[in-house]
Parts: sequence; structure tokens; C-alpha cells
Amino acid sequence: MSSTDAATARGGEGPGNGPGPSAATDRARSDLADLEAGLDALETRPVPDRPPIGRILLDKLVPPLVAIVLVLTVWQIVHLSGIKPDYLLPGPLDVWGAVHQMWLQGTLLEYIWTSVSRGVSGFAIAIALGTPLGLLIARVRVVRAAIGPIVTGLQSLPSIAWVPAAIIWFGLTNGTIYAVILLGAVPSIANGIVAGVDQIPPIHLRAGRTLGATGLNGVRHILLPAALPGYLAGLKQGWAFSWRSLMAAELIVNAPALGTGLGQLMENYRTMQNMSGVLAAILLILLVGVAIDLLFFSPLERRVLRSRGLLGRSG
Repeated sequence: MSSTDAATARGGEGPGNGPGPSAATDRARSDLADLEAGLDALETRPVPDRPPIGRILLDKLVPPLVAIVLVLTVWQIVHLSGIKPDYLLPGPLDVWGAVHQMWLQGTLLEYIWTSVSRGVSGFAIAIALGTPLGLLIARVRVVRAAIGPIVTGLQSLPSIAWVPAAIIWFGLTNGTIYAVILLGAVPSIANGIVAGVDQIPPIHLRAGRTLGATGLNGVRHILLPAALPGYLAGLKQGWAFSWRSLMAAELIVNAPALGTGLGQLMENYRTMQNMSGVLAAILLILLVGVAIDLLFFSPLERRVLRSRGLLGRSG
């Protein structure tokens, strides 16, 4: 037997035979090692350094401050132009004077707290009702077919449309205000969680069931975490509807025993034909809405997106 035949018989490389099984195996192992190294490099890539505080302030604070200055400037120019009399179109300083007067009287924080406490309480009840309702619609086909369109229709119904009916049901009480808040917020929260559940890849749910996450455990550990982005969007919209519904209810449901919220304050100023007070109340309503979003919903949204790798540390 020649040396070439002996090499071929041993499974080695011979002229014209190409690489043997051992060489192919070694090459496959090398390729797999390179792939694993690349994946490890992706998973352990260095996190970019957080930008300096000055850069963050420049990016986050300067644009809104510039926008506020521009709005106030245009407002003052229109006021000075005399398009409308001063009692119909007061300037920024007049509105600030109305806010300052409420502060000196010690009633400003009371007005704000009355509305915020109602809004937060109603929103908490709406979450307790809207979350299980949304899960039920999302996971039970019969329920989705039966009441899914109704919930969507309720979401598009203006909240103020419920005020006359709520007054007949509950009278001039806080029950009317909370009923209007719930009817405005619950559909948004329910539809938000339905949208979040619909976006979950089916393989995630099957994997959870395989691992034994069924029933309430599946909802807690698989369904809600996976649906969190959509659920958070529904909560954010639900708060907006809660706040709008509250203002609509306070404009109409006005009784001394209920206390004075921002909506009732605005209606009182309208009765007195005090346009500076009306604009001051509108400004306070806007500021509370913006503050709730900046202090609660925006940080929570950024945290959720960052945990899913959809937002860098500088975001």
C-alpha cells in the first residue's frame, strides 16, 4: 500500500480527496466559537457614559423655557396691540396678579389639592377596574366580541356628556364627579392593556405555560410584564381622560359642600366676568397636568423603554 492510500485509509487528507471529517469538525467548532465570542461582545458592550449634568439641563430645560418665553412674548404683544379690551384679553402680568392674589389669600394650594386629590383617587379606582376588564377582553374571545366595541365607543364619548346623567343618579355630590372620572378613564386603561396584550409574541405565552406560569401567576409574571409598554400608554391616556373628566364635572357640579377645585374656580371667575381669573385657572389646570406627566409618567416610561433596550442612558 502506498503512502497516499494509507493516508486515505486513515481518513486524513489525500490528493484530491479534500478535508476529512476531523478537519470539517474543527472548522465548525472554530466558527461556532467565533459566533459565541461575537454574541458575548454584543451582550457585554460597554454602556455609554452618562452625559454631564450641564448637557442634560441644556437639552431638557432650555427648549421648553425658550418656548414659554416665546408664548409670553406673543401674548404680551397681542395684549398691547389693543385687538381686544383689557377686560377681555388681559396680559400675562394681569394673570400673574390673579395667581399671586390667590397665594396671598392662602387659597391657591387648597384649590389645587382639592382637584388633584379627586383626580388621583378617581384614577386609582379606574386602574382597579380597568386593568381586570382589559385582561378579560384581551384573553376571552367571547367577552371581546361582546363588549370590546362598547368599551372602544365609550372611550370616544366626551366625558361631559355623562355629567347630566350622573347628576340625576348621584345629585350634586362627589359621587357624580367620581362617576364621570371613571366613565372617562376606565375605557382608556382597558383598551391600553388590550393593545399591549395583542402585541405579545405568542411564543412568549407558550414558553410561560411550559414553565408552569398559568392562571394568576401567568398574568403576574408573563402577561403584564410583556404588555407593560401598551399598558403604560393606556395608563397615561387614562390619566389625561381622568383630568379632563374631572374639570368637566367641576365646571357643572358646583356646591359649597364639595369644596372648590380648579374647574369650580374657573366657573366662579366666569360668573364674576373676571377674565384674568379665568385664564389663571386655565393656567393652573395646564401646569398640574404637565407636572403629573413630568414627575410620574415620563420617568416611568423612560425606565420601561430603557429596560427593554429601546432607550440609551442619555435618553
